[in-house]
Amino acid sequence: MMTNTLETPSTFRTPDALDAAARAALFTGARTISEFNDTPVTDAELSDIWELAKWAPTAANFQPLRVLYVRPPARDRLVQHMADGNKEKTAAAPAVAVLALDTRFHEFIPTVMPVKPELKDYFAANDEARGEAASFNSALQAGYFVLAVRAAGLAAGPMGGFDHAGVDAEFFGDGRWKSILVVNIGHTDSAPRHDRLPRLEHAEVIRWA
Repeated sequence: MMTNTLETPSTFRTPDALDAAARAALFTGARTISEFNDTPVTDAELSDIWELAKWAPTAANFQPLRVLYVRPPARDRLVQHMADGNKEKTAAAPAVAVLALDTRFHEFIPTVMPVKPELKDYFAANDEARGEAASFNSALQAGYFVLAVRAAGLAAGPMGGFDHAGVDAEFFGDGRWKSILVVNIGHTDSAPRHDRLPRLEHAEVIRWA
């Protein structure tokens, strides 16, 4: 069952810009974290991450991302499929999420896009279009998920280094969900292992027409 916890306002205006502290928490000061402290991450905190991430936009509101939170002892089953450099930190993280795309996301279209329920039949009949929509939109949502972790006052360590086929066989045996990212989650008071890597300059990225 899908539920909305926010009502549509009668009026809407552009929100105020985030202050420097909020921008730092989400972007300029945030880092990918590999080492966490011993502070537990509660189920309520993990649920709050999704309650933030789910509101961000996807094409036609498709929402193909799915989340599996992996607790001990199932964590050992995940760790065996992580790349060698990611095994130890995944085993030690207070919480771990496996992000996946739902290959049959179109079945929910009448619920999430009620003004165009016929898109369900279009995607059911078009494997290529369905796959492209699932891949693009789940990647968007994975980025939103990492930002939601930060917005919830936690640190994130997203990783693509794992055996995707092995994880899918281990946790998604019916073949419907396909793993795309593993995210370690927790609290930290440790400095990152490395200096921040460079970002491209404005002139290298932006053009004006």
